Amino acid sequence: MKSISELLKWGEKTLTDAGVENAKNEALWILESLGVSRRDLIINSSFCPDSKVNAAFSSAVADRSEGLPLQYVIGEWDFYSYTFRVGEGVLIPRPESEMLVDSACEFLKGRENAVVYDLCAGSGCIGLSIAKQNPGCKVYLVEKSEKAAEYLRQNISLLEAENAELVIGDIFKPEFFDLPEADVLVSNPPYIASDVISTLQKEVLHEPVMALDGGKDGLDFYRAILGGWLSRVKQGGLIAFECGEEQTEAVANLFPDFCIEVKEHTDIYGQPRMVTAKMKG
Repeated sequence: MKSISELLKWGEKTLTDAGVENAKNEALWILESLGVSRRDLIINSSFCPDSKVNAAFSSAVADRSEGLPLQYVIGEWDFYSYTFRVGEGVLIPRPESEMLVDSACEFLKGRENAVVYDLCAGSGCIGLSIAKQNPGCKVYLVEKSEKAAEYLRQNISLLEAENAELVIGDIFKPEFFDLPEADVLVSNPPYIASDVISTLQKEVLHEPVMALDGGKDGLDFYRAILGGWLSRVKQGGLIAFECGEEQTEAVANLFPDFCIEVKEHTDIYGQPRMVTAKMKG
């Protein structure tokens, strides 16, 4: 069996040979996910973990070398200071989505018993972060995919988010939902145009197509939400969408006349990423 240091060196070389850019750190993160601490690497690097750790590390490195996203390999990822369970079947949390949480939390300041919808919730990283930051509000996380919903259930339990509720359903059929009116509606829906999906990076192609495909022009879900859900948002309520880099203007133009303060926002990388608006009232 290999020692900790030998495992790390082997993992780094294998990932490097596979073209993984951040091979050294990724090998370290995979090893840590299997219970090997950085302290062990510093003061006990000659220690040989048991055969289960050796086998699990070899398998994980092989999966990553074949293009499986690191987040899926280690089974969790951080978002907005919280850790979320993730895996195949659920979209990976990304830092640019945190601006949706910021926008919602700013709006919710001083509001008691507010209701929040997170539509196309996936892992729940957006809605659950809002719930944890605003314990006095109620967050409904709407998700169609059973695979994604299973991770969402785990994350509700993991974060002990008692003010969050998973709702299974298709947002294209709003008439089947019986929910109280919302103060805030947030969504990071599928927004990649159908014919672009096959050109994405191999890591992205491991993510569920259901969470990526936004229809012919990438705007199907925005149309569905704006057409079927705004009647459930209170007067003065906030709507916040994540969008693709070249979509914010098109999404902003979809908002009906009874929405005001329609604004486009850039993300932490300086790219157009979010559109917000408010209901008249």
